[in-house]
Amino acid sequence: MTIRPATTVVTALTLVAAALALMYSVPLSIVLPAAALAPLLVEHLPDRFDTRAGEHARIVEDEAACRYLQRLAALHTGLLQAAASSDRYEVRRAVRIGHHQLFDTADLLQRHDTRSASSELIARERLMLQLAVQTRQIVPPMQGGAAAARHDRSGEQPPWGPYPPAPHRPSRPSPGHTTPIPPTKEETNMPQDGQPADEVYLLFAHEAYYPAAAQKREINTSLVAAASLLHPRVRQPDGTRIYERLTRGRRPGEIVPLATLTHELDGGRLWPEVGDWEAVTADLLQLIQEEECDALSLGLPHIARALVCSGPHSEVEVYDPAAGRHRAYGPAERIEVLAEVGKQLAWAEAGCALWPGDGLLAPANPETAT
Repeated sequence: MTIRPATTVVTALTLVAAALALMYSVPLSIVLPAAALAPLLVEHLPDRFDTRAGEHARIVEDEAACRYLQRLAALHTGLLQAAASSDRYEVRRAVRIGHHQLFDTADLLQRHDTRSASSELIARERLMLQLAVQTRQIVPPMQGGAAAARHDRSGEQPPWGPYPPAPHRPSRPSPGHTTPIPPTKEETNMPQDGQPADEVYLLFAHEAYYPAAAQKREINTSLVAAASLLHPRVRQPDGTRIYERLTRGRRPGEIVPLATLTHELDGGRLWPEVGDWEAVTADLLQLIQEEECDALSLGLPHIARALVCSGPHSEVEVYDPAAGRHRAYGPAERIEVLAEVGKQLAWAEAGCALWPGDGLLAPANPETAT
């Protein structure tokens, strides 16, 4: 039987303390249990503490694994420095994702060597690099909050709106890989930085509201996963029919404005055959506000919002009082707006895809959907 040296020392000290306690008339009923329990606690408590600590800490000793973790830690340090000089939600979310990546990577390296887990490690490092680059674009080095303050005072157009909160589903695993958005049929200029998503997305405008997390910026447009249309709290079967029209013949990851569906439905004349889009989008907005599904919440500028509310071949004319003439915005500008929404969606989905909700219904004709 192996006994810890500490147990031997504590046992000896306990016997001395027990003898002294008896000399000072301490009752034997107190001295004896204390003298017996002290060595037992010293012998077994360290294992219990180590087990408990193992739930919240990971120990990596392999040299190659430690070098890899040092690279990730260096990238994460850049995120922490950016967060120290900025209170932007995007930066704070990047720090949380980076923290999860470090912990999950240490857990992976505790169970596998770098060679057997190389593909997973490459994907995690790529995500950390993407977070570092995007954070640097938001908070330039050596400038931090001062640069953001100068930008606000310059009177330039502020960002479109806040990113959505972290997915509200504790049972989901910690953030994993990022999922950049590939180009849609309309988004010919959208960059492709990774594997396409499996989901199609619905973009719709609605009456503006001002959630507390938006820092007094209005939210006037929302983007949800197409599968949210199958939520039981969405008007049915209208939501299911719109889902089938939305996903039919689309590319994975395609962002489809509601106005594009209207264009495809003969300018809206066929909407009665599909469903009540007004009731469905109102239900979706209610789900978003009650956090029953994830969404990318946007505060689009007036022109951008008008473009996504128009068909893919429509034009929006705006009068420029400074130039004294009208300016037309058309399909090219609409593509730019959708591309920018795609970039924000790629950022919001860094870690996990948009959650469509629980208890989704099955499509009526699943073979017609992607």
